[in-house]
This record gives sequence, C-alpha cells and structure tokens, in this order.
Amino acid sequence: MITLNGIFPPLPTAFDKNENLLTSKMMDNISRLNQFDLAGFLLLGSNGELVMLTEEEKIKVYKDCRKAIPKSKLMIAGTGGQSTLETIRLTKAAGDAGADAALVLNPFYYKGLMTTEALKKHYFTVADASKIPVIIYNMPGNSGLDMGAEAIAKFAEHPNIIGLKDSGGNLTKMADIKRMLSSDFQILAGSAGFLFPALCIGAIGGILASANIAPQECIDIYKYFNNGEHEKALALQLKMIPVNTAVTSGMGIPALKTAMDFLGLYGGTSRQPIQPLDEKQKLFVEQLMTKNDINHF
Repeated sequence: MITLNGIFPPLPTAFDKNENLLTSKMMDNISRLNQFDLAGFLLLGSNGELVMLTEEEKIKVYKDCRKAIPKSKLMIAGTGGQSTLETIRLTKAAGDAGADAALVLNPFYYKGLMTTEALKKHYFTVADASKIPVIIYNMPGNSGLDMGAEAIAKFAEHPNIIGLKDSGGNLTKMADIKRMLSSDFQILAGSAGFLFPALCIGAIGGILASANIAPQECIDIYKYFNNGEHEKALALQLKMIPVNTAVTSGMGIPALKTAMDFLGLYGGTSRQPIQPLDEKQKLFVEQLMTKNDINHF
C-alpha cells in the first residue's frame, strides 16, 4: 500500500485567454515546484477545475503531467464523476497514465438520493474496478454534501480504499474517523488553514491549495510537527491563515491563480462562469503575499 505522508499541492489547471487547455504550463509549474520537498501532486481536484473539463481533456492532463512528476513523487488523480460508470472510466484512465492513487469526490447532483448505502455501493464499485488505490474526497463546500464520520468509516472497509481527504474542516469528525478506523487508514487535511490541528489528531499530511504558492511554509508546518516543535508549527500555522483564506474560501481559484502569476508561475484564467478578480482584488492578494513574505519563486 502506498503511503500518503507529506504535503501535496492540488495543481490548478492552466488555460489560455480563450480558455483552451494548456498542459505545457501545468508541466512547467510542476517542474518549478519539484525543487521543494513535496510528497507529490494532485491533478484535477477542486482547484484543478475538474468539473470544467471534458473527459478527453482530463485524460490529457493525467498523461501529460505524469511526464513532469518524478517517479519519486506520487501522482494523485481526481477522478470523481456524477455516475459510477464515469468515475470508473476516469479512474482506469488515470491508472493507465501512471497515477499512483485516485481521489474520488462523491456524486452530488442528486444529493437527495445519495444515501449512505448508495454512496457505499458507488465507492465499493469504483474500488473494485480500480487497479490503483482510492482516496475518499469530502468537499462539502463545493458538493453541498458533507459525508458523516460513520458513513466514511463504512466506505473505508473496502481494502482498496486507503484514505480520506477532508476539506470540511470539522476536526471533531476527523478525529472520530481516526478513532473508528485502523491506523492503516490515512487522513489528509484538505486545507492549510487547519493543517497543524489536523496533524495533532492523526492526519498524516495535507492536500493544500496554499502548497502551490507557499510550499515551503506548508512543508515546514508538517516537519515542525513531526519533529515535536509544536510552538514553531503553531506560529507558522497562524501566519498562513490569512493567505490560505484568500485563495480558498475567500476568493477561491481566481485568487490562487493571481498569486501564482504574482510569483512567476503560470496561473492564468479559469473557465467561465468563474470570473477573474478585479484590479482591487488582485492588488489585495499581491499585498497579502508581500506582507507575509511569500516570494519563493
């Protein structure tokens, strides 16, 4: 079984001004980020605008970006679709492209029908069909469906389901999941805003939007914690909160891409209907980056 210890950036998907896919720019960003001691990369998570791409485009992202990710680093592929069949197709394609694991967001359009049993059947069917391990993705902010601890524990009974990325920020629930499951089940924090407390209750790392723009800070929180330097970890955690909020729940993907452009990475635009930041918002993000000494690139 693969281990998910460490920090993973959920790489944004690159588009040109006409919203055409630019995997070459994603590969360039990966090459720049490879200088840091990251555990790997997530492709096509929420920050990767998974729902904005065609199936053909998703497969191209898997194939092209794997070429830029060293074998020593893990490639996690977002493969969640609205149907079980679509999710299986994408998970198989990701595995064929060299992904080490699949991150599967729960179906959510028919959320009233997404009972625990329906979701268990979905996850088990995907895990049965997948040649790579599956990671459950709980993202209530985007899906509008917050899977409970007992439900996630039931899904985790499948031997090919190895972990959870939880972006809800409910630390009590994360701790409850940790309590109910064996130590083999791996929990990843889904935001740098609560990385340190998540580590304190048993998370083994994080898939963090801020790791695209402040990789060293995220890595340092993780390393300080593992070295028992909790005061340093806490101080850095508190420093990261304003920046992380801006590029996640505050202004979202457009702010993250603005921050990447500011650092000399490729951020670019998002696909509509997501709108770019206005000039005042861009200035706010850039000033926030400068104030917090985030200038590694």
